[in-house]
Amino acid sequence: MGIDRSTRLARLAALALLIVAPFAGLYPIFMMKALCFAIFACAFNLLLGYTGLLSFGHAAYLGAAAYGTGWLIKSAGWSPELGVLAGTLFAAAIGPVVGLIAIRRQGIYFAMITLAMAQMVYFVWLQAPFTGGEDGLQGVPRGKLFGVIDRQRHLAVLHRAGGVRRRVPVHRARGAFALRPVLKAIRENEPRAVSLGYDVDKYKLLAFVLSTALAGLAGSLKTVVLGFATLSDAHWSLSGEVVLMTLLGGMGTFAGPVIGAFTIIGLQNFLADRVGSWVTVIIGAIFVICVVAFRRGFVGELLAWRKRREAPKD
Repeated sequence: MGIDRSTRLARLAALALLIVAPFAGLYPIFMMKALCFAIFACAFNLLLGYTGLLSFGHAAYLGAAAYGTGWLIKSAGWSPELGVLAGTLFAAAIGPVVGLIAIRRQGIYFAMITLAMAQMVYFVWLQAPFTGGEDGLQGVPRGKLFGVIDRQRHLAVLHRAGGVRRRVPVHRARGAFALRPVLKAIRENEPRAVSLGYDVDKYKLLAFVLSTALAGLAGSLKTVVLGFATLSDAHWSLSGEVVLMTLLGGMGTFAGPVIGAFTIIGLQNFLADRVGSWVTVIIGAIFVICVVAFRRGFVGELLAWRKRREAPKD
């Protein structure tokens, strides 16, 4: 299946943003943080938008990878590349443990199980001696990409991460990993998917592990580019933020979570110094407006409008 128009437009928009950003003064902190959370939102969208599984504990995997990568680079002396890879694999390894328990339930029970497991992971990072407790893991060196490219001035590692996200075989409709139609069938009508002969639990677990691995990649990259890992990376409130990012941009779309992540991180970044703690109230109001007026999210409403426009008239 070819790449649809919305995906092409999203990639062009992302490329244009990366080109314009240095001239708009958005580098380095905002862009690096926003790109990391865009990957995190895409990971969550794979679970909620395509499979219909609402996880309230996805910050656990970002935080686990963030702490794992930070400790390996700072204390064990690993290179940043190996640290990112190890952090991603660490989060992916937690995925099956939680997933095998959570996918046996549906709806709010699934969400509560993921939240409970995430809180267990959170308290591990709070009590573990190597995490720094409430102070977090500070001073993680960024190093150089492959010993050559200075990450203090470049975002090459995040560009590579975007390529990994595009290669996740959700949009392909051929081969053994034809995930999109199966995941959509599970989301829309799970009993019917079972009646058609699909091993629903297997596909749910596969989607869960892929999602946790991508969330781990986001956490690892966040530690490398920002130089620290804190308890906020694993806190339940971050799990709520990624839900907001996905719903605001449009779940089940490629560009939606990215736009949602940039919107939320942008509001937090540019309003925090101006309105203080009121930024939470503003973001909450935007979410309410989105739920009431734009239930499909920004990109979802745009795609629905285009579909109505292109539909043949009687």
